[in-house]
Amino acid sequence: MNNLGLIISFLVIGAGLLWFLLRALQGKEVERRIIFVFIGLAVSVPILFSITFAEKASPIVKAVYDKIENLPDGSRVLISYDYGPSMAPEVEPMSNAFLRHSLAKGHKVYLMGLWATGQSIAATAIDSVVRREFPEKVYGVDFVNLGYKAGNQGVLNVIITDIRKMYLTDVGGIDLDSLPIMDGIKSLRNMNLLMSVGGGFPGIKEWIQFAGDPGHIPVAGGSAAVSAPLLYPYYPTQLLGLLGGIKGAAEYEAELKRHYPQFADTPQPGIKMMGPQTLAHLVIMAFIIIGNISFFVARRRRG
Repeated sequence: MNNLGLIISFLVIGAGLLWFLLRALQGKEVERRIIFVFIGLAVSVPILFSITFAEKASPIVKAVYDKIENLPDGSRVLISYDYGPSMAPEVEPMSNAFLRHSLAKGHKVYLMGLWATGQSIAATAIDSVVRREFPEKVYGVDFVNLGYKAGNQGVLNVIITDIRKMYLTDVGGIDLDSLPIMDGIKSLRNMNLLMSVGGGFPGIKEWIQFAGDPGHIPVAGGSAAVSAPLLYPYYPTQLLGLLGGIKGAAEYEAELKRHYPQFADTPQPGIKMMGPQTLAHLVIMAFIIIGNISFFVARRRRG
């Protein structure tokens, strides 16, 4: 079905673009509504036929994967859900991939959020990823949800020195001292890796400035595509790696699938969304080229 859909897509869209090119060479204009139809086809056809493309992790994404992969079993990984429902379609594939990979490697995972919405999103991740794919993992031993505390980067200023000054219980009100996963945890300095997923404020930048740098703790994460360029200057010195937008999520999912065959049948929304996005971008690029051809043909005729 994937190959058939890809063939149909290229035949239909290719024929349409050829028609546009011929009209451009003739100096004829094309109504924008027809262009919108072709963009709609470029997005809908890959979804209907489940068209996906091969992905390969770029160095900035591979760095995050390698860090989780090479940490000793039982290492402490903190994942902060710093986003809301409006950003979830783009960045949730990243946070789920981080959670899945960390648990598969046998790390202890600490979930929290600098956004109020992060608390419920973390709880949803526990239900959709941990409970379904890792039923053997025990809450309070292998993973814990610390929840949300108000204060933005002020929270980080506190827990970089003493986590108990901000968190006495988990999200369900259980005393942290009664949970085995919190044994030996005094501050963020006891974590082996800090990960933030989001793209707004507070987010990865604040984790770098108020936790990673002062505590000399590795920081990585994922962000919305629109925010990624603002974070690239921190890579690779202060930020060991970054997943930028759906492309970054798809690359990470592909790397995870390549090394962990048991995840072949797990949801891979990043890879799935890259099909429509790739085809739509190709069509847009083709229209830009055709538009320029039309412009120069028209100018030459006027001359």
